[in-house]
Amino acid sequence: MKMKRMTSLVLAGCMALGLSACGGSGSGSAPAASAGSASAAGSAAASASGDPIVIGSISPNTGSLAAYGTGITTGIELAVEQINAAGGILGRPVQMVTTDDQGDPTECLNAFNSLVSQGIGLIIGSATSGCTSAITEAANEEEVCLLSPTATADSVTTEDDYIFRACYADSFQGAIAAAYAKKAGYAKVGVVYCAADVYSKGLYDSFSAACEKYGVEIAEVQSTASLDVQDYTNQFAAMAKSGVELVYAPFYYDVVGPYVIPQARAAGYTGIIMGADGYDTTPDYVVEGADLSAFDNVYWTNHYYPGDTSETVQSFVNAYEDKFGSTPSAFAATGYDCVYMYKAAIEAAGSVESGAVRDALADTSAVYTCVTGTFSLDSTGTPVKGAPIISFAAGTDDAGKPAVVTSLVDVMQASDLEA
Repeated sequence: MKMKRMTSLVLAGCMALGLSACGGSGSGSAPAASAGSASAAGSAAASASGDPIVIGSISPNTGSLAAYGTGITTGIELAVEQINAAGGILGRPVQMVTTDDQGDPTECLNAFNSLVSQGIGLIIGSATSGCTSAITEAANEEEVCLLSPTATADSVTTEDDYIFRACYADSFQGAIAAAYAKKAGYAKVGVVYCAADVYSKGLYDSFSAACEKYGVEIAEVQSTASLDVQDYTNQFAAMAKSGVELVYAPFYYDVVGPYVIPQARAAGYTGIIMGADGYDTTPDYVVEGADLSAFDNVYWTNHYYPGDTSETVQSFVNAYEDKFGSTPSAFAATGYDCVYMYKAAIEAAGSVESGAVRDALADTSAVYTCVTGTFSLDSTGTPVKGAPIISFAAGTDDAGKPAVVTSLVDVMQASDLEA
């Protein structure tokens, strides 16, 4: 990866980035942006003028992980609408060009190349570590800023490049899970993970290393060779036989809801199942007629909790619910945060040129007050922030119907890893 140049103009701009707002109040008054190729919100804002600032996005809008793409694109849409209603960025409206990678690394690279061919130098994407990893080298070679909402693999970002993220890294997320296990008194744990997936394997590695540090015994490890596996019975039968009190199982919602959790209980494992941010939106993928009690004692680390009473979070949640009629997922929150992070960086740089925006994002003294926390980026472009621990349980929805519900268990901070 190339070493990138710093100019005195950009350095001066970066110094001005002391405190950056990463959220908006209210739902905004701009017309709703299209979820298709180009957003209509940019040109419709009456309070902004001039050529639009065009930002591209890449997310899995179709395919097995489409719930992530829906969250990201709707979060982006809300942020763009609010920003344009408030006068845009540097007095110019924002326009989004949205592409679909279908959750496939090859399609992600195709989407990236399509955006670059349109002259777009600022991109939000992608959702998964596997897809984002497929475009990081190209982003650096093309000197295009890439800001991922939720690609958590440590390898996605390195020092002195064009790659940044709005989420924490797996080395933190896995370690937080281990620190929670220690704090909660679980001395004997197990792991079920996918050895072929960069996300699942990375979380296993960080969780395992942290367990060793904290004196938590990993008594049983089971793996799968593919994310396409639909039968986890043998893995969890081994967990039940081992007598572990907690199983760390970092997978995505599309297998967690219909397969992992129900099969774990059917195999006789009754203890804690703990996952990561891939569990977000799992309640929407529970098989109709399933025994919802299987989801009791399922915990997971996430990027935010929509029940957080802070003004920043509730302003976002209320605006999102008013616009889309549903509670925003963590992917909606991080997609929203990405737009406001770009806004802060553009304003600090006084430019939309990708190199200048890159240098502003690389300023580790900048502070972003976002939906997913108040944080600065470290030297790799990764936020330093906390992680809520959220639980699933059998309950009822707002209409009184049986449903899997969520609640906040704990909030872990980086300082918790020092114990």
